[in-house]
Amino acid sequence: MEKPKIIFIGTPEFAVPTLEKLHQTYGISLVVTVPDKAQGRGLKLMPSAVKQKAVELGIPISQPESLKSEEFIKILSDIKPDIIVVLAFRILPEEVYTLSKLGTFNIHASLLPAYRGAAPINWAIINGEKKTGLTSFLLEKKVDTGSILLTKEFEIPEGFTAGDLHDALMPLSADLAVETCELLLSGNYQLIPQDDSKASKAPKIFPEDCKIDWSLPANQVRNFIHGTSPIPGAWTIWDDKRLKIFRAKVTDYKEGIAGFFIIENSQFIVFCGEDAIIIEELQPEGRKPMKIKDFLNGYKGEKQGIFD
Repeated sequence: MEKPKIIFIGTPEFAVPTLEKLHQTYGISLVVTVPDKAQGRGLKLMPSAVKQKAVELGIPISQPESLKSEEFIKILSDIKPDIIVVLAFRILPEEVYTLSKLGTFNIHASLLPAYRGAAPINWAIINGEKKTGLTSFLLEKKVDTGSILLTKEFEIPEGFTAGDLHDALMPLSADLAVETCELLLSGNYQLIPQDDSKASKAPKIFPEDCKIDWSLPANQVRNFIHGTSPIPGAWTIWDDKRLKIFRAKVTDYKEGIAGFFIIENSQFIVFCGEDAIIIEELQPEGRKPMKIKDFLNGYKGEKQGIFD
């Protein structure tokens, strides 16, 4: 049997294991990713993680400025793709996703229709979910609403941050992509329409949205810290500077003003609306992230106070 012609479209590190596994299994005809971006002090042009891997694997690459350009559409249509796989990329126009013979599918990091949007991993942790997963679905005009092909569930371990969940789902995404391609190539499948009445949203989270509300119960504060860790990072104001907190655990201190902290017995405790948290990892403004032990080893400041 002739190998299928597959186009892979993606950008960040999360998409790299999927690209590798699909190329190993089928051979990728073309990788589409974003144009190189100027980064750092020298504004050096840097390629996406997907482009770096495609170069390493020797796969042809397209980096269109416009996804609707005639030149780009022609490049894709000339390949006559059987399948287009999309992972962590911007919204595709209909002219692109309708080019594939067997289907264009996206892999979304939630069990759709839950957590439609740009930040499903973050919101699953923020909301204290015990289970999440991945969904492969056919692209349609409305974002994250297409008919479901396959799902893969994942039990979220206690204490997981968004970063931990991101890393755990990466290899599972690669497996799901191969399984979904096998399904489309077999032609033996039944599409599952999404139930819009069960949909929830997962909008992108910006740094300005990440100030910690200490009046919330400690478990919600901990979930918010973990759900925004490491990016964009939950923060509070301490001595007129921004202090980011990346990991914490709940402790059952019963009394205390919300936002009041105590440093004692090598612990950094902060009272919440109910109970308190113990900070495990943080980043003072202008410094690198560090474990609490390393922070307290060099700390000479006040042993108690209140966060703004």
